[in-house]
Amino acid sequence: MSDKERELGPQPLDAIMEEQGLKNHDLVAASTDGLTHKQVNKGRKGRRLTRNIQEKIVASISVATGSSYSISDLFTY
Repeated sequence: MSDKERELGPQPLDAIMEEQGLKNHDLVAASTDGLTHKQVNKGRKGRRLTRNIQEKIVASISVATGSSYSISDLFTY
């Protein structure tokens, strides 16, 4: 897989986190599944993540914001 296939540009996750005033650490702290800062950062920048990591991010941002999100709300792939 080339870099272009892995680099998908900023994701909706990044915009939602900016709107809510959340930092990567806020999602890591809200996670009960062992989410790391590196995984959140990759998700925000548009690096392709596994479905498992996407689900961890969805669960974590839902807890951190008190809103319900789906994978399609946060990622364009």
